[in-house]
Amino acid sequence: MFEQTFRNIDDVLWKEAGCATELDYTEQTSWMLFLKYLDDLEYERAQEAELVGRSYPFIIDEAYRWSAWAAPKTADGQFDHDTALTGADLISFVNDELFPYMQGFRDRATGPDTIEYKIGEIFSEIRNKFSSGYSLRDALELIDGLSFRSQKEKHELSHLYEAKIRNMGNAGRNGGEYYTPRPLIRAMIQVVKPRMGERIYDAAAGSAGFLCEAHDYLRYGPDGQGDDLRDGNPLSTRDLEILQTRTFYAKEKKSLPYVIGIMNMILHGIEAPNVVHTNSLTENLSDIQEKDRFDVILANPPFGGKERKEVQQNFPIKTGETAFLFLQHFIKSLKAGGRAAIVIKNTFLSNSDNASRALRKELLQSCNLHTVLDCPGGTFLGAGVKTVVLFFEKGAPTRRIWYYQLDPGRSLGKTNPLNDNDLKDFVARQAGFEDSDNAWTVDVKDIDPDSVDLSVKNPNKAEAAPLRDPEVIINEIETLDRESEEILEGIRGML
Repeated sequence: MFEQTFRNIDDVLWKEAGCATELDYTEQTSWMLFLKYLDDLEYERAQEAELVGRSYPFIIDEAYRWSAWAAPKTADGQFDHDTALTGADLISFVNDELFPYMQGFRDRATGPDTIEYKIGEIFSEIRNKFSSGYSLRDALELIDGLSFRSQKEKHELSHLYEAKIRNMGNAGRNGGEYYTPRPLIRAMIQVVKPRMGERIYDAAAGSAGFLCEAHDYLRYGPDGQGDDLRDGNPLSTRDLEILQTRTFYAKEKKSLPYVIGIMNMILHGIEAPNVVHTNSLTENLSDIQEKDRFDVILANPPFGGKERKEVQQNFPIKTGETAFLFLQHFIKSLKAGGRAAIVIKNTFLSNSDNASRALRKELLQSCNLHTVLDCPGGTFLGAGVKTVVLFFEKGAPTRRIWYYQLDPGRSLGKTNPLNDNDLKDFVARQAGFEDSDNAWTVDVKDIDPDSVDLSVKNPNKAEAAPLRDPEVIINEIETLDRESEEILEGIRGML
């Protein structure tokens, strides 16, 4: 039923001139879903308070509650067409009254970790793109048919919302920015094995897929089944409070993924997500203290970006490549003994520029890079890049690296995406660093200390061709061009 509702909402949005892409569909669905979620949450809390003879202090003033303007009801619970706003009146109310009121929560909230602050943040970052009040009325009535009042309903809605995020990621060339395949995330989490009470961090959260999957792993177990059960035992009230407030931390630079990430975490049961709207790379690495560090880091940072010189000054290894700056940020942000799993472009393993070599040396010396998962082309739908996943622990140097070359035995694509079964062999063998035709171990002593080349070279399979990947060559040319420009700028500055 819910799935058909989502399709009908997309049909309504398709007719709106201001909604041209999957990104628009997801954004507009998100703010309406969020307000319906808030209404159901407040109704639930009011009912609970009434049962124990207390009054409930509503977050949203009555005139702005969903049940007042979006879906007014008659005394017998039927939709009240006589009082429901529509047409120009509805658009005027939403744009001139509702959104400004919601934006004001950011100033009225007692702190950034409250649901009130998140309300203000969300409505400060998006705008209503409906121009027709009649289309908006149709969408609101469809959203009103959704319910968040049981765990089963929330679970089903979270799956449908994830599907919207996947479609959004597949729609553009920067798909990986919004959507990391969930089977890959789940395999990464099964290797890292987060534990209750540990702090988990993603500094480039996007749609918060890593944190949502880590939440489900901790709350429902590795198979995602059960109802608040871990190892057959129910979670305590304290465990649930820890999951809500002291486990998941994220930062996101861009407005749309920030909003979508918050909504995604809410649908997964985290009511006031610790997501900060900021560029993590503007933080100077030397300012990160022990209190700022985390037990587990899971991330797929954006790659191919070019950061400004003033941002590069925050890092000991200067580079314009966004992903390399994020990797430095992650290493610094890990506690001693902390574990990380990071998706990165495979060219990082072999680039010959100074920054890449220095960063690989730093990784090997300050961390135990114990596993490299080589992902096949097509893993990231719509992104068109080859990636690897780096698994490492902070605090001891690397002695040996276990490589695994993932081969699903088929070409991956939109109609044939990566699935959980594709990664079962990797997860099973990784537990014991077990070699096979697709897995092998390299001793760090056998790595050239000058080039620090960590590229994937399966000794069990003959290379198809001795040619270098064109992407590697292009990447190196761009990097060398940037380095040359920096040298020239330095010379010009001395003249």
